[in-house]
Amino acid sequence: MMTIKLKNLALGAVVLGSLASFSSCNKNDGNGSETARLQIALTDDPGDYKEVWIDVKEIRFNISDADDQNWTPLAGVKAGMYNLLDLVNDKDTLLADAEIPSGKLSQIRLVLGDNNYIITNRGEKLMLTTPSAQQSGLKLNIHQPVVGGIINKLTLDFDVAKSIVEAGNSGKYILKPVIRTVLTAVGGNLKGFVLPDSVQTAVIAIQGPDTIASTYTAAGGYTIRGLEAGTYSLHYIPTDTLFKKFVKDGVTVSLGQVTTVDTIRLQK
Repeated sequence: MMTIKLKNLALGAVVLGSLASFSSCNKNDGNGSETARLQIALTDDPGDYKEVWIDVKEIRFNISDADDQNWTPLAGVKAGMYNLLDLVNDKDTLLADAEIPSGKLSQIRLVLGDNNYIITNRGEKLMLTTPSAQQSGLKLNIHQPVVGGIINKLTLDFDVAKSIVEAGNSGKYILKPVIRTVLTAVGGNLKGFVLPDSVQTAVIAIQGPDTIASTYTAAGGYTIRGLEAGTYSLHYIPTDTLFKKFVKDGVTVSLGQVTTVDTIRLQK
């Protein structure tokens, strides 16, 4: 995440509006339930090829246990061509960053197009065919909770060596993806309340010299989401200049947890 030097703190109230999307990660869906932020990343184990390209078209998710229904397209998927061998040695790339209902993520489907191929070590381009059973998407079982309000990162670890199969002696190759899934919580949340609740206040989370995240209060309440575990200094800057700024040090954020900060009462 891009950081902003502490000397720019006075400008915080001006730029906070551009960070509004950060505070939208806890919105409610149509049923009034909390949503969770899901990021899907793609990584790879090395294989004996020069390049391995896959054609990502769509990702669908399912929060029920029904295999044949309740599949929903995931918003914000970065469709396109990906060379898996660019993603070895702990490198990954973000395929999607979206909101889904919190609770349990049962399954996802990785839907690929027809333009999948390998470049051999001899420089040959060989197309990869996909079994008909996978044309609706490769189904991956997750069956793990996604926590509302924090970033949940699902890593798809593609095993190239096991995923590309030669069809007999025909010279044709079949793409039968073998993917290990790892779902982890990326950050934790802060929430609290500022009085008087009629005064809109900028709340800025700072580590060392850097501003990490910020938001405004709404009717006194605020939440800052997706912070890395650690200790923060919270700076409260009321928009009403009759009230003094306030700083609260030593606020601890834990991975996958929500830290409730003591209520702050602004003074004139």
